Amino acid sequence: MEEMTTLQDIIKKSVLSSDFANTLSISDIGASLFITFLVGMFIFYIYRSTFQGVLYTQSFNISLVMIALITSLVIMTISSNLILSLGMVGALSIVRFRTAIKDPMDIVFMFWAIAVGIANGAGYFKISITGSIFIAISLFILSKYKVKHSPYLLILNYEGEAHDSVDDYLRENFKKLTIKSNTITNDNSELTVEIRFDNNPKYIKELSSISGVKSAVLIAYNGDYVS
Repeated sequence: MEEMTTLQDIIKKSVLSSDFANTLSISDIGASLFITFLVGMFIFYIYRSTFQGVLYTQSFNISLVMIALITSLVIMTISSNLILSLGMVGALSIVRFRTAIKDPMDIVFMFWAIAVGIANGAGYFKISITGSIFIAISLFILSKYKVKHSPYLLILNYEGEAHDSVDDYLRENFKKLTIKSNTITNDNSELTVEIRFDNNPKYIKELSSISGVKSAVLIAYNGDYVS
């Protein structure tokens, strides 16, 4: 019975408390935001150093630092008041982000910034700093890892008489190939194939030398975009 009363008192105190903001001093708030800013700048540097997408966006990188700071403020605000915590959950549940994320790694950095803000806002600075260092090391290791046989898009434009020669050459030299598109117009064909090889330019020269082949273009292929 005593434990139940104690639990009720805790909930009642949290619900009825109106001075929750005064539980943190100015120095505590400043220290939390300062550490969050430093870790956020660390994320900023790691994102810029390990970026492998098509176009680096400075504004998105800056937003990672701001996400960490804002999340830290939110956590400090709601951490000592039950009613405000529940209200904040309800308010955030109706927020919808419509911006398309082109690179999956951007989502990783967004979650990283949010996690840092949550940890620092709750006062778990050791978790924030140690976890960020471990994540950064992991990103550096994985970003240096290169696939031996990279994917490429091979675009061939050739006359109809060269179809058999092109088909035989592709099957003899590439064990894995996937036809992405094949457009035939009158006596002209355009074939797009996904292939994997170790970036040897001889294939393009040999394909171009086949009688009836008008052009051979090789493009580095990375999922939804080319570079």
